[in-house]
Amino acid sequence: MNKSDLLRYKNLLLSKRQELSTGKSLVDSIPTAGEPRGDPVDMAASETDAAMQIRLQQTDGKLLRAIEDALMRMQHEKYGICEECGQPISQVRLEAVPWTRRCRDCKERQDSRS
Repeated sequence: MNKSDLLRYKNLLLSKRQELSTGKSLVDSIPTAGEPRGDPVDMAASETDAAMQIRLQQTDGKLLRAIEDALMRMQHEKYGICEECGQPISQVRLEAVPWTRRCRDCKERQDSRS
């Protein structure tokens, strides 16, 4: 992988990290326990929204860790190499999922085992 490709992927990773970091605060969207929030339908909708926000925050946290790991692999000159088979990860895959650790074939094998 040449330096311009590496820089492009680094910028994609940094951009995604910034996007995730500037999202709405989870604390702002969770209702306070015991606080009345309208009729039972409104309260149920609010609780459902809060639960969804928590799940999204957890997913964002995993993605942020994956992005940080990818940036570390860049520093150690291991970025773009499949951690399972050791072969280069295609540029098409890196464009779609720049934080990936596996090539498409190894990822498909992993998913089929799950």
